[in-house]
Amino acid sequence: MSEQMLKKEIKNLTIEELKAELKEMGEKPFRAGQIFQWLHQPVSSFDEMTNLSKDLRTRLAERFILTVPVCVRKQVSQVDGTRKYLWQMQGGDCVESVLMKYEHGNTVCVSTQVGCRMGCKFCASGLFGLKRHLSAGEILDEVLFIQKDSGEPVSNIVLMGTGEPLDNYDNVLRFLHLVSCPEGIQIGQRHISLSTSGLADRIERLAKEKLQITLSISLHAPDDESRVSIMPVDKRYPVARLMEACNYYFDTTGRRISYEYMMAKDKTDRIWQAEKLAALLRGRPAHVNLIPLNPVKESPLQPSSPQAVRRFQQALERHGITATVRRRLGPDIDAACGQLRRRTLEEGETE
Repeated sequence: MSEQMLKKEIKNLTIEELKAELKEMGEKPFRAGQIFQWLHQPVSSFDEMTNLSKDLRTRLAERFILTVPVCVRKQVSQVDGTRKYLWQMQGGDCVESVLMKYEHGNTVCVSTQVGCRMGCKFCASGLFGLKRHLSAGEILDEVLFIQKDSGEPVSNIVLMGTGEPLDNYDNVLRFLHLVSCPEGIQIGQRHISLSTSGLADRIERLAKEKLQITLSISLHAPDDESRVSIMPVDKRYPVARLMEACNYYFDTTGRRISYEYMMAKDKTDRIWQAEKLAALLRGRPAHVNLIPLNPVKESPLQPSSPQAVRRFQQALERHGITATVRRRLGPDIDAACGQLRRRTLEEGETE
């Protein structure tokens, strides 16, 4: 095993873990706070930590890996200023993240895995399968280096990029604690949304953490026959089992769940499906986010018409279900999740 592989990623560590490491190095505990603040600024080298001695900076570099993503490609929408980044992480793996600008602040959509194994038919992220999990520090890097590149603060985070967050449970949980830590960039958990394709057992596990994040369920169809044809995860966790986990999550946390529903022509947008969705969610504290499909060339699915989306929304509202239509950002760039990485892989430029 190489010396590099034996090193720890320093950005993965909490302040308490940093204190323990520094104690082993014969350093004072207060240095942990200084280092933690530097790690969340971000920096590209230990040499940038100017309030540390040169000797300590050298020993930190000998003991730890400092992850620094490289921006391989960046697309900026001329329509609304949305920025899409393709980052090259350690080992040469590439992931996408997006900066979206809203009136209430800037939101970053982060990836949690290199690739994905969920196999959803409408998503470009899983076309090449799962390569590896991202570490907590690498997920954090997406936020930090977007702030650095854009020069603008991030106020909200959505874990809705490439990968299934709950398939990378431990690293994602550590990221959530790091990014909301008061000594770091301190993005409150109520400003963070986590989207899952429906890993019911992990949802129940997450409930026990008693976090203040918003849980978003990628439902996309109200019945197993419709859902399993576009989301293979339904074979393992059918709709009834998923709803059981969602009930447990709400009962345990008191946090309302958001349900994401992809609008695909003649596949998920029929009125009987709206009626079935309303029946499924009746009596549950829920919000439905209707998402116009971003076409993927490998998929036969096509977007619903605006009129069909509106009819579907009205049908839900007649049953007292709160439903909104997600505004499509960055229409002039590779908008769908995974498209920029896929195009780069096909061109053979980075991997």
